[in-house]
Amino acid sequence: MGGLFSKKKGTSREDIDMALDKAKHLVSSNPVFIFSKTYCGFCNRVKNLLKELGAAYQSIELDKEPDGDAIQAALLEWTGQRTVPNVFIGGKHIGGSDAVMAKHQQGQLVPMLIDVKAIAAEQTA
Repeated sequence: MGGLFSKKKGTSREDIDMALDKAKHLVSSNPVFIFSKTYCGFCNRVKNLLKELGAAYQSIELDKEPDGDAIQAALLEWTGQRTVPNVFIGGKHIGGSDAVMAKHQQGQLVPMLIDVKAIAAEQTA
């Protein structure tokens, strides 16, 4: 029932800027952070891998967040990636499912997780 000046929620410049601040805060406050969606098989694949590795991580389900669309638009501006999962380790953008799986297959993921203390070094011994 919007009028002539109504906007779709979550798409204004102000909404995207606020979402970017929120995304950057979440990433900087957590050693491992995943922007995810509940129904995304690739997201579940990454979260399951981290669980199998015993890694501590935090995630946000964008389909459950009122500002999820704005966060996704902000992630595109920030990282060049709009798709989920959008994974950060130690504040560094890693990428999506394929990038995380490739790092794991190349033996790079566990050392990264140890470096940010998401996994204790003795867990891998």
